[in-house]
Amino acid sequence: MPMSEYLRELRRKVGHDYLMLQSVTVMLFDPADRLLLVRDAATGLWTTVGGIIDPDETPADAAVRECWEETGLHVAPIRLLGVFGGPQFVVTYGNGDVASFTSTMFEVRRISGEPRPDGVETTAVGSFSQEEAAALETSERTRILLTHAFARDSRPYFAPPRWVPPEA
Repeated sequence: MPMSEYLRELRRKVGHDYLMLQSVTVMLFDPADRLLLVRDAATGLWTTVGGIIDPDETPADAAVRECWEETGLHVAPIRLLGVFGGPQFVVTYGNGDVASFTSTMFEVRRISGEPRPDGVETTAVGSFSQEEAAALETSERTRILLTHAFARDSRPYFAPPRWVPPEA
């Protein structure tokens, strides 16, 4: 079942209540080390390519699908850049829906296609250097993702644990 149908059915049951959702983030660098970003149709903010993982879909398949849907580019994941979540990844939508995302971030390589916005979720597509991306209007969570993507660490990122067991 596609996520839109699944999420519609789930929202019919729980209303606007807080949901935990799995998502992917796609990072495509060009040969000049510029990163592909899209302008979100709903907010007008620049953001990373990505979205919710459909039921029974692998994160890698979701990354390939989301990039195709949002930009018209066919890509292949080449490495895991990190896993992100927490309070900075809670979103309240204009209709009142609240969701907390755990996002798996992939670096991908381009296989084919020409970048273009889909006109539904995205209104523009562009590639930006780290300095250019820093000047764009983005959300806090996009800034977090961009910081880690441009770092180009060899090890996947995850926030260190803060939870400790209670003392016995």
